[in-house]
Amino acid sequence: MARGQSPTVRRRRLAGELRRLREAADLTIDEVGEKLECSASKISRIETGHVGVTPRDARDMLALYGIMGDEQEALVQLAREARKRGWWHAYNEVFTGTFVGLEADASSLRAFQALLVPGLLQTERYARAVIRALRPDADEAEIRRRVAARMARQELLSETPPPEYWAVMDEAVLRRVVDSPEVMAEQLYRMVAVAEKPNVTVQVVPFGAGAHPGMEGPFLIMGFPEQADPDVVYVDDSTSSGLYLEEPTDVRRYGLMFDHLRAAALKPDDSVELIAEAAGRFAEQAAVPAPVHHPEPRTQ
Repeated sequence: MARGQSPTVRRRRLAGELRRLREAADLTIDEVGEKLECSASKISRIETGHVGVTPRDARDMLALYGIMGDEQEALVQLAREARKRGWWHAYNEVFTGTFVGLEADASSLRAFQALLVPGLLQTERYARAVIRALRPDADEAEIRRRVAARMARQELLSETPPPEYWAVMDEAVLRRVVDSPEVMAEQLYRMVAVAEKPNVTVQVVPFGAGAHPGMEGPFLIMGFPEQADPDVVYVDDSTSSGLYLEEPTDVRRYGLMFDHLRAAALKPDDSVELIAEAAGRFAEQAAVPAPVHHPEPRTQ
């Protein structure tokens, strides 16, 4: 699936167009609901992307807004495509909200993590330990399902073409022992290997950098290939499905925060060296050999 073509992103694009066309027609949400004999809350949920829109509903709304002919047909077709199912629907009980659909379609991903290895870089054993810690009431079957879903997400970094992935993390991520020194050694060596991919950049903000913008919490900025799909900021929140920010001022603020974090972090090569050193120390503690891997060439 080409980037910009996922059902989640298409639904978001259609929602934005329907909202723009309603406003251009000088109609309120209440007026549209009254004319189409449906609730105003339904129109509101469609325009915010919280629910999908059927091709029939899309056609009725567009006709009300005075959109006919080829333009109407193109948007109705967008409604049809937005109702298709992505691979993540196989993990419906794990993935809530629109996060994975947006992530899967992004052409660029800029992530910051203060406490944990980012999900796209986690090993299976590290992920299992983290999920078990975050969900102490989950049974083994649920944990296995969540780990499998997280591993499936990681295929994103090897797609053709892959997104540009830039991960910045606090040095605390390298120091906190999750599960055991052996698991940490495996995890950090994995990060070193993935950082060699030409589309992946990893940086570490050292303790010596002092206070930094990321201390507010983890976040992910998702960029998309089509101009019609503006960037989205996802602010992680383990107590809910997370917060999505789309207002230009919010996106700019988090973009500036990420730029400051990149500047405060060690350079990519120095960061990878620090990660490798930490991995080596954990490997010594666990009495396990360092893995042998063949570096991938990086492009400029």
